[in-house]
Amino acid sequence: MNCEFSPVPGIPTCVLSPAQRPACLHEFTMRFTSSRRGARLARCLVSQRLDAWGHPYDGHANEALTLIAAELSANAVQHGHVPGRDFHVRLTEEGHVLRVEVTDTRTECLPLLSPQEPPGNPETGRGLLIVDQLATRWSATLRVGAPGKTVWAELHLRP
Repeated sequence: MNCEFSPVPGIPTCVLSPAQRPACLHEFTMRFTSSRRGARLARCLVSQRLDAWGHPYDGHANEALTLIAAELSANAVQHGHVPGRDFHVRLTEEGHVLRVEVTDTRTECLPLLSPQEPPGNPETGRGLLIVDQLATRWSATLRVGAPGKTVWAELHLRP
């Protein structure tokens, strides 16, 4: 069972009964191969799904959440890769909140929740800084009953 944190502060959704869980206006889930190609496909499908839900490609919500999904998917491939295991993307829209969750099967590589500028001038290492700047809030949770973690980010839209 994948146990994600819900909009009810501090209570994982797997603890809430179906009647207590907030109803999703929209939901998209898919499993992707843990490869650069899988990460690219995840990014494209998130953008397409958001457009289908009424968040146009050139709108702030689509651009921001697509970039967040791309960074989290790339991290799942680079830092969460376990041979033979896929990563999973879940995209939801609940009220005025868009949320993307990326789950991989590697537990020991949790991201730092207060990202810092990498030392020097490396070409990598700034993905979570981007997520931190674009998302309203984000975090990571360990999976329950299975190895791995979920890194999630939310974008709160103006009503």
